[in-house]
Amino acid sequence: MLKNSSGSRPKIVLIACGSFSPPTPMHFRMFEIAKDYFKIHQSHEVIGGIVSPTHDSYGKKGLVNGKHRLTMLSLGLRSSNWIKLSDWEINQCHWNRTKVVLEYHQNALNNFINSRNIDDECVENEHLWFPHKSLLQKDLIKIKLLCGADLLESFAIPGLWKEEDIEDILINHGIVVITRSGSNPETIIFESDILSKYRKHIVLITNFVPNDVSSTKVRTLLRRGESVKYLLDDSVIQYIEKWGLYNSTTT
Repeated sequence: MLKNSSGSRPKIVLIACGSFSPPTPMHFRMFEIAKDYFKIHQSHEVIGGIVSPTHDSYGKKGLVNGKHRLTMLSLGLRSSNWIKLSDWEINQCHWNRTKVVLEYHQNALNNFINSRNIDDECVENEHLWFPHKSLLQKDLIKIKLLCGADLLESFAIPGLWKEEDIEDILINHGIVVITRSGSNPETIIFESDILSKYRKHIVLITNFVPNDVSSTKVRTLLRRGESVKYLLDDSVIQYIEKWGLYNSTTT
C-alpha cells in the first residue's frame, strides 16, 4: 500500500469533465463506485469529488447554456456531502482542453495547502469545490480524471486527442475508468501504444450494476415529449420543464 509523508494513504480528488446536458444520476454514481473501490483496496484515500461542466463554446450537440447546466448540477448534487461543483471551466473566456482543467484544479488545491492558510475563508469561498478544510493537511493532493469506458476508447482514436495531452494526463494525474461488466477495456489499452506505456496510471473499475441512462437518451425522450421520470432527479426535471430545455413542454 502506498504511503505519503505522514504514513497514511495518498489523498486524491476525483474530477469528472463533460457536458452534463442534462446531468443524470449515473454521472454522480460513478463517484460512489470509484470511492468504494479505493476504500476496499486501501491504495488511496478519496477526499473529494469535482464535477466540471465544459464551456459553452465546446459546441457539442444538445449543449444548453452553461448557466442552466450549472443549476441542474447543483440541484442533482444536493444530496451529496462530498461531490462538489466547479464553475471554473464554464466561466473561462473559451473552451479549455481537459489537461488544462486538471492542471488548474490540482494546482489550486496544492497551492492552498502549501500556503498553510488552511483557515483562510476567502480562499475557500473562492474555491467552493474544495474538500472540507479538515481533509487538507500538509501532503499534496493528486487530481484523478474519472470517466467512463467511452473516454478511454476515445484516447485510442488517432487524431482525436493530442498525444502530449494524453501523456500529461496519465503521468501527472492518472485516470479512473468505470467500465461495464462484459466489456474489455484491457484490449483497448493493449491496442494503444501510449495507453500500454502508461498502463500503471490507469485504474479500471467494473460496474456490476449497469445503468444505461445517458444524457443523449434523456434528450431524445424530452424532444419527443415523453416522460423522463425516475431517469433524472425530480428537481432537475422540474427545472428543465420550467425553462423549456431540450424542446420539452414548458409548465
